[in-house]
Order: sequence, then structure tokens, then C-alpha cells
Amino acid sequence: MNPRTAVRIDRTIGPLAYKLHRWMYRLTGGRFGQTSPVGPMLLLTTTGRKSGQARTVPLLYMEDGGRLVVVGSNGGRPEPPAWLRNLRANPKAEVQIGSRRHRVRAEILDGAARGALWERLTHFYAGWAHYQTLTDRSIPAVVLVPVDGA
Repeated sequence: MNPRTAVRIDRTIGPLAYKLHRWMYRLTGGRFGQTSPVGPMLLLTTTGRKSGQARTVPLLYMEDGGRLVVVGSNGGRPEPPAWLRNLRANPKAEVQIGSRRHRVRAEILDGAARGALWERLTHFYAGWAHYQTLTDRSIPAVVLVPVDGA
């Protein structure tokens, strides 16, 4: 999908589409929603930093040597996505890939650590590079590390 088209979709029908995506993913155990035209999708559940409530969002992810990597682009908006702010407050989370759920700990990569991964991420999905041109903030990469016993 063209990154500009993705931004238009995100800004118009995105909020409703994400709710529907999350609902269908959970209902079907990932049979619907685990794949997208641009790559694999997971559900990330964080704890709301203010509410303390579970918050779940569908996210495109890239596998990197057994790690799961997501990007806090928020479609190139000036503010980071709520899920990223939640992870900064509490890095413990859960991911669902297909019907399997795993506890994870988030490692938010900025600066040089992000730079080492950014080229591979933007090769995987060019939209992330486009989103970076839309905002002055550095868009972080987030590595979701499995927690022992998960």
C-alpha cells in the first residue's frame, strides 16, 4: 500500500477500522487480521498509564532474529501513540499472534539503538520512513522480548 494512501486511511476511517480489526482478530483467533497487505499483524495489550485498564491495538510487526519489532509511528502524527506512552510507563505487556498469547517486556529503542534497526524496518515497510517525514519527533522502534515462562 502506498504510504500516502495509508495516512489518508489512518486519518479518516482508521479508528473504526482498528476497533473492527481487533474484534475480528480476537473472535477468529487471528484467522482474520493476522495478515495484512503490508505484512503480519499482532495484537499488543498494554496497561493504560492513567486508567490502569488493559488497552489492545493491532500493529504491523517485523520479526528480527526471533524478536518482534513494532514501530511507534502513530501515522506520522506529532504525538506518540498511546500504546507507546503506556509502555514507557510500564514495559510489561502481552502480544497475541494468531491464537497464541505471550507475555513480553518492551525495550524502546531510540538514538543509536534505533538507527541500527531502522534501515531494516523501513525496507520491510516503507510507510515507516514516510511517517518519519511527517513529524519532528524521532519515531522509535520497540522490541517485544518474551518473558520467561510466557
